[in-house]
Amino acid sequence: MELYWDWRMARLIDESGSVVDEAIWDGIRSPGAVADRLEKMREGRMTIEARELIERFPESELISDAPEGWPVLEKQDILLIEQAALILARRGIAQAAGDGDRRLEHLVHSVDELRSAWTTMESRVVEWVGLFLTDLNLDSERKSIPKTVSLAENFEKLVSTLNLETPIYLPSNEEWYAIHGAAVTAVQLSIRINETEIAIRKHVEDYLPSLSMLLGPLLAARLCVAAHGRSRLARLPSSTVQVLGAEKAFFAHLRTGSPPPKHGMIFQHPWISRSPRWVRGKIARMLAGKASIAVRIDEHGGQPWTQENVSDIEKSVNSIRARHPKPPSKKGR
Repeated sequence: MELYWDWRMARLIDESGSVVDEAIWDGIRSPGAVADRLEKMREGRMTIEARELIERFPESELISDAPEGWPVLEKQDILLIEQAALILARRGIAQAAGDGDRRLEHLVHSVDELRSAWTTMESRVVEWVGLFLTDLNLDSERKSIPKTVSLAENFEKLVSTLNLETPIYLPSNEEWYAIHGAAVTAVQLSIRINETEIAIRKHVEDYLPSLSMLLGPLLAARLCVAAHGRSRLARLPSSTVQVLGAEKAFFAHLRTGSPPPKHGMIFQHPWISRSPRWVRGKIARMLAGKASIAVRIDEHGGQPWTQENVSDIEKSVNSIRARHPKPPSKKGR
């Protein structure tokens, strides 16, 4: 005999296609109750009615597909299914909010978009103001110009604040409002960037504590997003972790035979970026191996690393630098 069921009922059918026994759901048919039963079935769990029949006939074979002649859905059943589907969709969205990878992806992409907009707006303000104030040092005072402009009540006040002479040509009131508005936007974008990076640090320190301790929260976040999630990053070999973010250079190596990249975004770590050129590859390889171990600890719920673990790794970095104080000779290459 074969056991079939859906959210409404369960049936035992023999070899001839006759119904041997059946159990019908006699509970209150609300959208929420239907959603609960559909969710159980999606998880591969049996309904109460199906378990009732399997207990009576333990030798029955479990079948998932409904046979021919299975009762069709009535109009009221279809309406319940539609309402239950909406409930399940809302539950799915709510569960997605608990997905650490999805949240981290939004945070990292958000800060990238904010930084891109801030860079454009900051450059616009600096160049615009510099068009009128030719004596202004745009290099040394570049970072402070947007904030100074945003705090000025008018162009004359800006000139006074910067201790400059009044230029020959002045912006109109309307143009000043545009300059001032652009400066305010640049300052606000800078604030949003800082707020988002604080959120990234907090999230990563909870979600990737060991990797965050080793690489710093911002770099750990970028590696995780580049790998499309913590679980996948934990499965990647360290050689791949080492070159994450250098995909263009790697494919150019495969296509043209150019030298392969020695490091990707992991280069941002000061242990690599502040090391002599000839040892960066060695340190990147060692650090990528440690990063792979750290993220696996985070993924599988191991004891998070502490500063003591990171200090031991830093000793290895210093050891590599000490063993290679000078670049290799051309003859030895």
